[in-house]
Amino acid sequence: MMVYERVALIGLGLIASSMGHAIRAAGLAQEVRGFDIDASVREEARDVGFCTEVCDTLAEAVSGADLVVLAVPVGAMAAVAAEMAPHLAAGATVTDTGSVKQAVIAAVGPHLPEGVHFIPGHPLAGTEYSGPRSGFATLFRNRWCLLIDDGVDPAALQRLRTLWEGMGANVDAMDAAHHDVVMAVVSHTPHLIAYTMVGVAEHVRRVSDSEIIKYSASGFRDFTRIASSDPTMWRDVFLTNKDAVLDILGRFSEELFALQRAIRTEDGPLLHDYFTRTRAIRRSIVEAKQDTAAPDFGRSGGEAR
Repeated sequence: MMVYERVALIGLGLIASSMGHAIRAAGLAQEVRGFDIDASVREEARDVGFCTEVCDTLAEAVSGADLVVLAVPVGAMAAVAAEMAPHLAAGATVTDTGSVKQAVIAAVGPHLPEGVHFIPGHPLAGTEYSGPRSGFATLFRNRWCLLIDDGVDPAALQRLRTLWEGMGANVDAMDAAHHDVVMAVVSHTPHLIAYTMVGVAEHVRRVSDSEIIKYSASGFRDFTRIASSDPTMWRDVFLTNKDAVLDILGRFSEELFALQRAIRTEDGPLLHDYFTRTRAIRRSIVEAKQDTAAPDFGRSGGEAR
């Protein structure tokens, strides 16, 4: 079912390339154009073929598009929006895929002309890989995409929702402030903790590099997987969602202090009760089909990503 005539994907990494594959596989748009500021990335995208056309200028990519998707780092959003604004078609929808929403609204919104609908979005999907070759059509299947519905046009919102559902995503709408708090809990702070734990391992000189690699099949492996995500993207996330992240990080520190005290005082009942309650959350995630109970977290099945 065709939803848009022409979609423009700006920033040709994992998310945009997966969108290109998914849109073309499901016939959701007649034409998919792409643009990336890096010429080598554009050439790679042409080779992969998830766009019907990869353009050499941003203006060419967005011209005539009825949907423009900004899949660039949050820190680059304002400059991209300012450059493309004069070339946007009347009635077009602009959305994004960033994991921070209030900062994106502040960066992009002021540059868009009257008659252009801006609907911020955030697909909760990804892998530790990046670049045009990392995408695949099923990335969004049974994953959530959050759309920001603060004062947006209902018809434009429904149309964008239909596109994401056509790519296999479950769609929810919420306001930008609530989104940023939710992401600080479920994504941003966990990533910061993962980066920190890998940094701790690097600085524990009593443990050699070879031992870290040799025994990483334990929990450390999962920290390294999370901490291997794109550093530019995560730098921008923490700088633009700092209030929510610092709030959740403070709450985490309080919980960690309570557990430290329980270990120090050998309070076994408290630890057992705490771990029992938190294990139930993991079971709820599996029951909601947002992960698998397989011992390897399902990594050996499905897409090899």
